[in-house]
Amino acid sequence: MSAKPRKPWRVILGPDVAPMTDHATAAEANTSARAALDGKSAQLAKVFEWRRGRWWLCETFHAHDIPQEPS
Repeated sequence: MSAKPRKPWRVILGPDVAPMTDHATAAEANTSARAALDGKSAQLAKVFEWRRGRWWLCETFHAHDIPQEPS
């Protein structure tokens, strides 16, 4: 089994955006995912947690589901 990473939460943006960021808590990961979608840098964000030796998908955010601030 692989060792647990220091930051066991991961956000992957998509579909055509490659950035991936690791976080120490679920709250940090969710905030990062929502910020990326609100900032229009991605259309999709997936949040994963490291459990039992592998990455597990915990949440998927879509840009059209994030409430936008009025301009």
